[in-house]
Amino acid sequence: MRTNFKYRGLAFGVAASAAILAACGGGGDDDGDGGGTGTLSVSMTDAPACGFDHVFVTVDKIRVHTSANAEDGAGGWAEIDVNPSRRIDLLSLQNGTLTKLGQTVLPAGEYQQIRLVLDRNTGNALANSVVPSGGGAEQPLDTPSATQSGYKIIRPFTVQRDTLVDLVLDFDACRSIVQRGNGSYALKPVVTAVPLVVSGAIQGHVSPAQAGATVYAQQNGVTIKGTLADSNGAFTLSPLLRSSDAGNYSVVVVQNDRATGVIRNVPVTAQTTTTVSSSAAPITLPASPMRRITGSVLPASAQAFVQAKQTVGGSPIEVAVANANFDTGAYQLNVPAAAPLVGTYQPTLPIALAADTAAAGKYTVTATSITGATLSTDRDVSAADATANFQF
Repeated sequence: MRTNFKYRGLAFGVAASAAILAACGGGGDDDGDGGGTGTLSVSMTDAPACGFDHVFVTVDKIRVHTSANAEDGAGGWAEIDVNPSRRIDLLSLQNGTLTKLGQTVLPAGEYQQIRLVLDRNTGNALANSVVPSGGGAEQPLDTPSATQSGYKIIRPFTVQRDTLVDLVLDFDACRSIVQRGNGSYALKPVVTAVPLVVSGAIQGHVSPAQAGATVYAQQNGVTIKGTLADSNGAFTLSPLLRSSDAGNYSVVVVQNDRATGVIRNVPVTAQTTTTVSSSAAPITLPASPMRRITGSVLPASAQAFVQAKQTVGGSPIEVAVANANFDTGAYQLNVPAAAPLVGTYQPTLPIALAADTAAAGKYTVTATSITGATLSTDRDVSAADATANFQF
């Protein structure tokens, strides 16, 4: 359900079909073309960020247009003006927490384009910035195009007469921040858009000793939603499109020095929550040695995204991700050497997990360039670190 869109060298991922968004408009016979008005409401949430304590962006406005080809200065734009501009710490929006950006009344009809416009950094006033983990100082986050024309999303959605289209923009900060050779940071946004009316949630617990673990909802090795287990080990993955529209999900638990945990075939029902574990019977993962997969993706202008995946139960799961350095193409992935623990969803808890020994230490490393081209290679890190270089 994630589609990547390119705009001035920046990747922007969106997951929402026109049919689903049309359904979000509610009942009635109006197809959106018979006049009148409806309302578009937009909120924001976030997935975990790798290696950062804070990721700040300042939203100025959201613009929509009925034409996919409309330029910045064209007529016909409608706006949600975020006034005053909102400086948001994306990492505070975990476990289904939403922040509303605003709403606007629009003429009923089909819209093709959304643009997210951010404020610019001015002098020492950092509208957009990051704070690296481990006590690092706040550093500016470069946002090419975002402070002028905005990040561009091409995806149809329908506003029906007298109804509300309620969308959540879900930033994936881990995939959105790229380091340059001089140590500075740039934003290459990856965002999903999910209509709340056809979405549900997955919740569960990891053991308290695994508080802070990263938990993902994935489909066919693609991360749809991620969050961090809280101090009690609780986690919520929301919003997620219902399974009748998107298919079932795999819940993947990843933590440093632990084996990976996977619960497959987890269903999601609109406006309900599916539970995969409880505080009395949490997901508990054994210790594991960690390995490094390092290398480079050249040329650096490929602006590649690198993933390490394992095959469990015949299906891929994503264990680690990293953006290659903008200037050097270098990357590093940290992965467990131990066998992943895998189970299949059942309503009755607990769900039994068993080691998939055939998958222990075996990864497929894939580099995806900004053009969408991919290169893959297999690596076995059971006994030692590995290197994987790519040349586009």
